[in-house]
Amino acid sequence: MALNSMTGFAREDGAAAGQRWTWELRSVNGKGLDVRLRLPPGLERLEIPVRERAGKRLTRGNCSFTLTVHRDQAGVGLKINEAALAAVVEAMKMVAARIDAAPPTLDGILAVKGVVETADLEEDEATRTAFDAAVLAGLDKALGGLATARGREGRSIADVLNGHIDTIERLARAAEACPARRPEAIRDRLAEQVRALLDSVPSLDPQRLHQEAVLIATRADIREELDRLFAHVEEGRRLLRDGGPVGRRLDFLAQEFNREANTLCSKANDRELTAIGLDLKTVVDQLREQIQNIE
Repeated sequence: MALNSMTGFAREDGAAAGQRWTWELRSVNGKGLDVRLRLPPGLERLEIPVRERAGKRLTRGNCSFTLTVHRDQAGVGLKINEAALAAVVEAMKMVAARIDAAPPTLDGILAVKGVVETADLEEDEATRTAFDAAVLAGLDKALGGLATARGREGRSIADVLNGHIDTIERLARAAEACPARRPEAIRDRLAEQVRALLDSVPSLDPQRLHQEAVLIATRADIREELDRLFAHVEEGRRLLRDGGPVGRRLDFLAQEFNREANTLCSKANDRELTAIGLDLKTVVDQLREQIQNIE
């Protein structure tokens, strides 16, 4: 199954029952699925089926669905505004009593603003049903286009994520091979520090210092952190390979990567190992940033 982004755009046009319509779908990153609808007045009846269709195709993302509708001239009728017409006729009588002028023509009266109004013709149930079905079918096509766009970007992001995970593994291997993390290197460094401390403060108990040094050496070992990093690398590759809506699981995995990187840095007893740990933290931050785009 492919990995999907949460960012995409799709547009679908169509016509039915004397009306032309256009769907525009946009989606960006979001913690859950949030669909905001903009429907023309009178089409509120479409809200529930639209949301149901969105829920079947999308898992996460802040989405904006906009439907615009234009009625053909055949679906528009004219009507006389009786109140406006009466006011115009009354005004003509009043003016005619005061001045000598030719009587107004019919087209002149009808041209007065507000006398003639346009009105949508009443739709019967069959026409309304046919229109709704066509608009929802168009939404299905638009959702398919949105899914295609999100999938296309998801494939690109998957390549980036795989690259970051490869880098994490490479850095973990470098830390594993670092001479400073070997137990004997840690013991030698601590023994040297203990000798220097005894030379400056002879009254200290050498046996006690030896025990503390052994404890510090044990705590400085990063074997467990490295094992967990390698395990997380395998899990990350599996999630990317399986695909689907794995964004939340990848985000949790990135937090675990970050935890191990922090611990490795805190245990580092050498400049080279510290540099590896800092590089590891940088790559993990880049990984987390990209994961925010994944559904």
